[in-house]
Amino acid sequence: MADWEFRAASAADVEAVAELRAVVMKPDLTRLGRYDEQRVRQRLRDGFTPSHTWIIEVDRAFAGCVALRPTQDAYWLEHFYLAPGLHGRGIGSAVLATLLERCDQEAAMVRLNVLRGSSAHRLYERHGFTVETEDEVDVFMVRAPVAARR
Repeated sequence: MADWEFRAASAADVEAVAELRAVVMKPDLTRLGRYDEQRVRQRLRDGFTPSHTWIIEVDRAFAGCVALRPTQDAYWLEHFYLAPGLHGRGIGSAVLATLLERCDQEAAMVRLNVLRGSSAHRLYERHGFTVETEDEVDVFMVRAPVAARR
């Protein structure tokens, strides 16, 4: 596995993240008949909150991002994108494990949604997420903190 690290996101990161989102999500959105060149980027811009977002760097270069947005009863894992050339190298799993460990320390529930049929679904299941609800496009998943699952 390549060396990776987090850095705090800033407003200046929004376009790089929007472009990565478009690249990463295009195959699944196209398969679902939902890909729109502008909308995929604008939805990221509209929901980008640097204070809840980390940039993932591999060998000190931009490689992805992830957000953990607090709500009243849980954290929402959002905008988790990793450059396609880095998939399958254990980086995504390591990033997710690091974030979930932080949530477990707070005894916090974590929620997310993933596109139906996305390979990311398996990653989330390996880390303890279970399906809560789903519709024709999205699968909503939840993970209780480790202490609550014992």
